Amino acid sequence: MKIEAWLFGITTVFLVLVTPAYWFITDAGETGADWTGTSALVMTTLLAAMVTLYLGFHANRMDARPEDLKEAEIADGAGELGFFPPYSWWPMWCALCLSTIVLALSFTAWWLAIIGGVLGTIALSGWIFEYYRGEHAH
Repeated sequence: MKIEAWLFGITTVFLVLVTPAYWFITDAGETGADWTGTSALVMTTLLAAMVTLYLGFHANRMDARPEDLKEAEIADGAGELGFFPPYSWWPMWCALCLSTIVLALSFTAWWLAIIGGVLGTIALSGWIFEYYRGEHAH
């Protein structure tokens, strides 16, 4: 995580330098021409600084990963990388139910919104409990 902390730190420094330059170039201080861009850059700078502090704090408390070691080789990173779920049809059904609800609300067809809500509840339950039954049960 030290690499990620350094990347966000460099981004924070860049944004600290760019934000006042943007404010000066757009003359937001005198005429109030573009406070939106300046405030967006300030918030982006603070967000990057927050992520930098978080990653830097946790990088010191974690065991070093192979990416963090200078002597590491490619084989050191071998092994299980995590759990990747197989294909699933449930997200499509959830999206179709949500689009039905939104379409029903735009036409004020409450009866169709209720049907979409009931079917959406079934689809969401199927998505949540997908790994408890059927082909991919654990």
